[in-house]
Amino acid sequence: MRSEGMEMEWSEFEKRVLQTLKGCQEGKDNPLIWAMEIGKWAVRVPSPELGEVLVSHLCFHNNHPSLWKFLHQALSSTLLFPLHVLSLLTARVIPRRLSQPEAYRIYLELVTRYAFAFDPIPADASKDKPEKFNGLLQRVQFLKAHQLASSDLKPRIQLLAKFLANIQRVLGFEYRLNRHKLIGMLINVGSHKPVSHCDSESGKSACWIPLDIYMENAMDGKQLPIKSATDVLAEAIISLQVLNQASWQETFLALWLSALRLVQRERDPLEGPIPHLEARLSVLLSIVPLAISKVLEDETKLYTSPCKTTTMSGSEETRYGHDVDGKPHTSRKQGLICSLQVIGQFSSLLCPPASVVGAANSAAAKAAGFILNSKNAGLGGGSHVGNMRHLILEACIARNLIDTSAYFWPGYVSVSAVSPSETSVIEKSPWSIFMEGERLSGSLIDSLFTTSASSLVEIEKIYHIALNGSEEEKSAAAKILCGASLRRGWNIQEHVVSFVVKLLSPPVPSDYIGPRSHLIDYMPMLSAILFGASSIDTVHILSLHGMVPEVAASLMPLCEVFGSLKPTSSNKSSMEDNPSVHMVFSLAFLLLIRLWKFYRPPLEQCMMEHGGAAGGELTLEYLLFLRNSRIASSQHEKNSISAQIEYASDMPIYFDSYPKLQAWYCQNKSCISSTFSSISRGNPVHQVANEILNMLYWKVTKTGSEFTGEEAYQKPLLPAWEVLEAIPYVLEAILSACAHGRLSPRDLTTGLRDLVDFLPASLVAIISYFSAEVTRGIWKPVPMNGSDWPSPAAILQSVESEIKEILADVGVNALRCSSEISPILLPLPMAVLVSLTITFKLDKSLEYIHAVAGPALENCASGCPWPSMPIIGSLWAQKVSRWHDFIVVSCSRSVFRQDKEAVAQLIGSCFTSFLGSLHVTSLSLSNQSSVNGLLGFTIPSCSIRPSVAPGFLYLRSCRAIQNVQYVNDVIVGRVAGYAKELGTRWVSMNSPCLKSSETSLCVAASKAREVATLGASLLCVTGGVQLVQELYRETIPTWLLSAKQDTLGEVDAISHVLEGYAMAYLLILSGSIVWGVGAKLPSSASSRRPRIVGIHMDFLARVLEGNISLGCNPATWKAYVSCLMGLMVNFTPTWIEQVKLESLRNLASGLRGWHECELALSLLERGGAAAIGSVAELVTAIS
Repeated sequence: MRSEGMEMEWSEFEKRVLQTLKGCQEGKDNPLIWAMEIGKWAVRVPSPELGEVLVSHLCFHNNHPSLWKFLHQALSSTLLFPLHVLSLLTARVIPRRLSQPEAYRIYLELVTRYAFAFDPIPADASKDKPEKFNGLLQRVQFLKAHQLASSDLKPRIQLLAKFLANIQRVLGFEYRLNRHKLIGMLINVGSHKPVSHCDSESGKSACWIPLDIYMENAMDGKQLPIKSATDVLAEAIISLQVLNQASWQETFLALWLSALRLVQRERDPLEGPIPHLEARLSVLLSIVPLAISKVLEDETKLYTSPCKTTTMSGSEETRYGHDVDGKPHTSRKQGLICSLQVIGQFSSLLCPPASVVGAANSAAAKAAGFILNSKNAGLGGGSHVGNMRHLILEACIARNLIDTSAYFWPGYVSVSAVSPSETSVIEKSPWSIFMEGERLSGSLIDSLFTTSASSLVEIEKIYHIALNGSEEEKSAAAKILCGASLRRGWNIQEHVVSFVVKLLSPPVPSDYIGPRSHLIDYMPMLSAILFGASSIDTVHILSLHGMVPEVAASLMPLCEVFGSLKPTSSNKSSMEDNPSVHMVFSLAFLLLIRLWKFYRPPLEQCMMEHGGAAGGELTLEYLLFLRNSRIASSQHEKNSISAQIEYASDMPIYFDSYPKLQAWYCQNKSCISSTFSSISRGNPVHQVANEILNMLYWKVTKTGSEFTGEEAYQKPLLPAWEVLEAIPYVLEAILSACAHGRLSPRDLTTGLRDLVDFLPASLVAIISYFSAEVTRGIWKPVPMNGSDWPSPAAILQSVESEIKEILADVGVNALRCSSEISPILLPLPMAVLVSLTITFKLDKSLEYIHAVAGPALENCASGCPWPSMPIIGSLWAQKVSRWHDFIVVSCSRSVFRQDKEAVAQLIGSCFTSFLGSLHVTSLSLSNQSSVNGLLGFTIPSCSIRPSVAPGFLYLRSCRAIQNVQYVNDVIVGRVAGYAKELGTRWVSMNSPCLKSSETSLCVAASKAREVATLGASLLCVTGGVQLVQELYRETIPTWLLSAKQDTLGEVDAISHVLEGYAMAYLLILSGSIVWGVGAKLPSSASSRRPRIVGIHMDFLARVLEGNISLGCNPATWKAYVSCLMGLMVNFTPTWIEQVKLESLRNLASGLRGWHECELALSLLERGGAAAIGSVAELVTAIS
């Protein structure tokens, strides 16, 4: 107990803290400011006393969101002990979790982030001693050693220490003129000379790494983006062209090369249920041309007179890296043409994969035939063998980006290799036969399915047959539309995608009369289109074109209607026969939940869904919101396709319109959050559950002889929604029966498989229930011994060895192994789920099942201890040997979900593989540094053991990392460390002439920018806009406020300048990637960018006012602010217009105090009309 004096001190301490809290709350300050103000009252940091005051004040009389935000800030800035605060919260929040659900949700978030935060506290934060004047330092140390003996020396020691610290600060500015010159070069005020012109050859590709990383990340089959890749790439092209100060030829060439590398990495792919070559070719030949088209359209809007397009001569083809005719502002279309001419020099990237050799040869033959039919038949000199360049040019010509004069470019094709007789003997296309009026029959259907259409007219005709033909023709036409035309019809792919989506919402016939839904009459067609659209590559292509919200909105009425119908027969349906109601519902429902990505771990889902689409996760309501927003905006724009074919419904769609789907949606959430309560026997759900149990286990309940087929139990004719509603109760009953020995594991697995056969959509309820039970952790583990449950023992040790080798190759130390634990155990729900999934046949027709089961199984395993993933992988590898390498690589990703140290090691390997290691005597990075070093030349095929590049493994793992804020900290630390090391290497160069050379400074700066570019790219793919917001609001401010211990010994001022520049570029590039550099903003970012940028600028202004003390080196701070302001002035001026005038004035005043008058003036000039007076005042003050 506290004494009376201590009680008074405690009361006074508590009073001061609460008064400060109240003042901050009333002033609506940023949580970071709260932390600094309240931290003044702490005797030591972290402060347990402060934690007690805050928690007791927060729970629950002052349960305000701003206090929770401050608590999070205090924890992240080490103002409080995480475990101490969590223990205090646990005692208060857990008992009131039902009455205080919001507090409970935030408590779970804090537990997820800080429960394992064991970061050591520095033993001594004041080790910044001067290292020069060694003799003087020895005397000071002598005096310090005797200060205990003589207390009179203490004031003198302190005075001398301050004096030496001032000397150290002066020495830090020994290169003041050079550093000022370097900052001026970095921010490039008033100069059009780009830093990139100093880059080495490797640097030319390094600054475009965001394109490679985005494209490879878009190939992750578990991530179905809701935003069109076309829009993302178009915004990235414009932003990177501005930031890299590149010509349009360089920009478009970099884009083509990134897409070509994407295709080349799929030459020998891992075999498994993931998107393959077709999705990658779609990016190269459909998405990239569409993105370029948007960029060219933007140019026509910017200029009143269109730029004239001329055919480039052969001499212009060699002008790589320079503007056409030496002009600083070449038109975008001319830059595109030059890039397409130059791309022929990259022969190693143009070799076509085996599956598209025929298409490439056809494209080359088409160009040769065009030349033969023209007056210039004598031109030529190239090869008739096709390559990827021929396919690229055909894609551009099809979208009117260039014209057919490209066929005459020197070296494009050789007409001498083709005779007129050869061009005339061309096999007639099945699409030509179809357009001539041939009816759809068996052989023609197969030919049309495997051959892509060449024109929009052909697709329109097949679409109309799918709507208006006979029953057989409707199904055949829908099947054809989802065939080669969708997957490989690159030149018209966006149109095919649009027609497929429209078929999912067929219009109401004009003569339709009746109470039932018109969708029922379209059941055969819908079954065919759903089956075709459910393949893994097709779903991925739909998502690349940004159609996820539209497809989801189309699937909801299908689920509502067909899930409410009773099947007419208990016979199992097949895709070849007339499809059953259950099959159509299951196809639609399984595809819908794939787009929703429902299979996230329950704890993660509970926290993510509260805030909508936080962390890149989705809700069904949010998908509908996006669809409705697009419909509203499309009414103001005219589209050629929508002008010809009207939408089935251009009205907004709301979730309340589908009560059955909404009821299941709510039940699924309740299943995740808590266990089911018992239901009365008279309840209709209980009756349905009994019917399902009798259907699954009627043999188990009978005794005596076996039964004949006629005596088999008749399957109940139940609507799908009633079955889904009852399944959780069924699963609870059979799981309890198995746990108590009343039901054998084999019978349990067989019954579940019968349930999936009866209603494939039931797999969703099974996964949802079992993954929730795994997370709850209330079921005892069962031995995977091969008798009751399948055993992985035969290959488990080898699988774990391969996992260790994969991780070791990327510099990650593996954790403990499952084979070291005996017996091999899994939680009962996990054992049931994996036993069920390995019963599914590996058939192409069951992709709609595997596409749900695979990701769900992997996510469900995350609720178990880490070694469970190798057990699951081994069981699957035993079943499918050809998927072995894919399974092993997938298992290796699981270590990064919760292991922070492994994440840090992998990020470090990404930097090393891309940037290389610095040589001791030069600034050059090693020759191994490249895009291929980061992402790999190819995705490895079957070999002795699989291996992957560190960047590729990171991209496939990063979205599962639970503590993404930690990734921010690691990336910021890596960028700062590399930049400081670059400066140290520059200072240590022996040649004084070389050291003072502007070229050497330029090279050092470009290397620092490469570091920041990689950091920004990894940061954005990991957490998207949420992580970028954290970077602006918390990570960078905390980094500036924190004192850092230099691990490189003596650090020169140039190192600090490069560190500040790299951090400024990291911040600008990260924001540009997610928000763009222009004034036009996506609707989702319209309010975010001004607010987030404003918060950061306000923070900088407060520091310059002297209200906040910094922990970083003064040279780092000045370089950071100067470079950040310069980058914003040059590259993102529209951001400045949205900053508060007061902040701009304070920033300009600070820059002027650093003699950066020109930069200060430029900053205010871009502040808009409101800043005109401030500009005049500054000009007067300067003059």
